[in-house]
Amino acid sequence: MAEPVTLLFGAALTAVAGFGWLALAMDPHWEQVHGEPAAPASVARCLRLAGALALAASLGLCLGADHPSMAVLVWVMLMAGAAATIAATLSWRPQWLRALWPGAKGAR
Repeated sequence: MAEPVTLLFGAALTAVAGFGWLALAMDPHWEQVHGEPAAPASVARCLRLAGALALAASLGLCLGADHPSMAVLVWVMLMAGAAATIAATLSWRPQWLRALWPGAKGAR
């Protein structure tokens, strides 16, 4: 079994990636990051699905690291931290989020 610290680190990474994908699924953030007016509908659907699966995986990793009551508490705190991380990235260095979906045509 993996160390709890490793599981929690993975949970934090998947939470940040999940919120990043969910943000990129929104037209204003997509334009901010990629310079295109909107992501194609199929890409937006993929981004929303990837974001939801990443957040679910984050919860699963937290549940693997600790007992359920503590795991849910840690997961909720990770959600807040990951959302704040993505919000700060979008306001400070939005181009960094290009790493989450690098295939856009109009990337600056």
